[in-house]
Amino acid sequence: MTASLSVNLNAIAMLRNRRDLPWPNVIGIGRIALAAGASGLTVHPRPDERHIRFADLPEIRALIDDEFPEAEFNIEGYPTSEFLELVTRNEPEQVTLVPDDPAQSTSDHGWDLERNAEFLTPIIRDLKNRGMRVSLFVDPDPETPLAAKELGADRIELYTGPYGSMYDDPNGALIELEKLGVTASAAAKAGIAVNAGHDLTVANLPALVKKVPKLAEVSIGHGLTADALIHGMAGSVERFLNALKV
Repeated sequence: MTASLSVNLNAIAMLRNRRDLPWPNVIGIGRIALAAGASGLTVHPRPDERHIRFADLPEIRALIDDEFPEAEFNIEGYPTSEFLELVTRNEPEQVTLVPDDPAQSTSDHGWDLERNAEFLTPIIRDLKNRGMRVSLFVDPDPETPLAAKELGADRIELYTGPYGSMYDDPNGALIELEKLGVTASAAAKAGIAVNAGHDLTVANLPALVKKVPKLAEVSIGHGLTADALIHGMAGSVERFLNALKV
């Protein structure tokens, strides 16, 4: 099984927002990514709209519905009432719940599922009742998959930031990769699917896929966007798709 690739558009949107101009065009870049073979698009709207804007969401939804009906829309973020309203209005196929503080520049840790069980359970239930798949962003820990399953989540997304940060430390990368593999094995036993995301690149994806052969999806933004500055968005999607085939 080859993991699906969801292209995160936040970095594209952040570049656009540096000027009061419509380029780079977030929808146009999303169209290129999907036409090149990506299975979906991901966004992480934050309250200050510092990268993806709330107004982008219905346009992305329309792009997928009108031109790429087999693709998926994944909206990730901390489940405030405002975030959940955005999700309800834009009906993504998947919602990834992330324990971000609004001031964070990017996601840097997973949920403490035991501490947040009472908070997350009704949110997960409501989203699933609306027909959306729910994934919980978690640190690599073999205890988390079963806990996520018991809360009603459909998937976990493994936070791969520590693994990605070991780009110049092969031994450190092996240590972090082992943590991811152990957690993925626990997920298989618990009967919950595994996504992954954060600082994944063409260079480090093959080892992750070998370690987590049942990986369902990777969501990649920063690394893919950086790669696209050299290879173009279509070329980078192709490169990442090839890196997923091991």
